[in-house]
Amino acid sequence: MLFSDFDEELRFRNAWESVQIVRDVEYSLFTFGDSDLPYYLVCEPDTPGDLVSIQRGDVNIARPMILTPDNSHPEFRDFFDESEGGQFIEFLLSRTAAFSNLKMTNRYGPVKLVSDSVEESVAKLNQELDGEEEDRVAILTAPAALGGLAVLRDTTERALSSAPDNVQELRERGFLP
Repeated sequence: MLFSDFDEELRFRNAWESVQIVRDVEYSLFTFGDSDLPYYLVCEPDTPGDLVSIQRGDVNIARPMILTPDNSHPEFRDFFDESEGGQFIEFLLSRTAAFSNLKMTNRYGPVKLVSDSVEESVAKLNQELDGEEEDRVAILTAPAALGGLAVLRDTTERALSSAPDNVQELRERGFLP
């Protein structure tokens, strides 16, 4: 093992652990067709004393109905700026994360800046979602430069946790023994 590999893994782990899913969602992804994963992303400011940013978005996960060599590789769209996050996706996939045929597209709205702290912003969003009895919207927090990684973490964890239910549905429909 090269020390550079260790440094890369350590850097990834530190970044991964710096983002949080503070309001988790318990629903599985659809086995067939598209799933939408709505979220609020609350980001710490770059410098202390600056404003906290809040952004509403959703990730669409599309699964092809017929697998071919052309559509069996994962696609991640709009998770990171050009310079920011390709290495995170590459790192995750190189460590055998199994998303084989999924197409994931992150769609997000404008950023809203607030003077509240991250904790106050999260509390207000939780209260608002509870008042609306909304249980399908996640709340994510991250340092300013790692917002895309927070969305990627939520998406991958939801995909992985949905796998047993999806496999069971495939068995029930006769696609698996």
